[in-house]
Amino acid sequence: MENARLIVGLGNPGARYARTRHNVGFQLLDRLAGRWQAAWKPEKKFQASVAQAEWQGQSLLLVQPQTFMNSSGETVGALTAYYRVPLARVLVAVDDADLPLGEIRLRARGSSGGHHGLESIEQHVGSRDWPRLRIGIGRTADGRREITDFVLAPFEKDEAPVVEAVLTAATGQVECWVADGIEKAMNRFNGTATGPGDKRKTE
Repeated sequence: MENARLIVGLGNPGARYARTRHNVGFQLLDRLAGRWQAAWKPEKKFQASVAQAEWQGQSLLLVQPQTFMNSSGETVGALTAYYRVPLARVLVAVDDADLPLGEIRLRARGSSGGHHGLESIEQHVGSRDWPRLRIGIGRTADGRREITDFVLAPFEKDEAPVVEAVLTAATGQVECWVADGIEKAMNRFNGTATGPGDKRKTE
């Protein structure tokens, strides 16, 4: 796939984790696959579910690592090496408990922020210089740092409209990154999704 872009959503495999906060990256990738009419296929040699798409004249490889979150780098490292994808053309979508629910933040590079999935990718690609889209999932009301049970729990019913809005905005941001580049995608979409009337929503 010459000049391909790699779009990775982080999460944990299996029905048990499908709708949890930690899997919001998987949820975004499912939306993108649906919009681009791309079919998921298991790729055992990469330990991933992979879907190929063509959009805006570009070749896109959608990836959901099946390694479990903390070993995501095994998949990302293998795919970037196999397809020779420059890291600037690799976008990783990930949950972020340090961002309020409803907020998204795209950056061209950065630290892991303590996120084990991002740490694993850093270790396997040997760099922090790749775009990452952080999707806010909020934090427990008491603000405690140990939040394993929280991130592995589903969103609450009353959070559904916000989750819908943020996934819509994140979908638009990824498409803007593909079509117009990272600067426009950051400037247009970073911030809080406001709901169905959000002007940033994709057409």
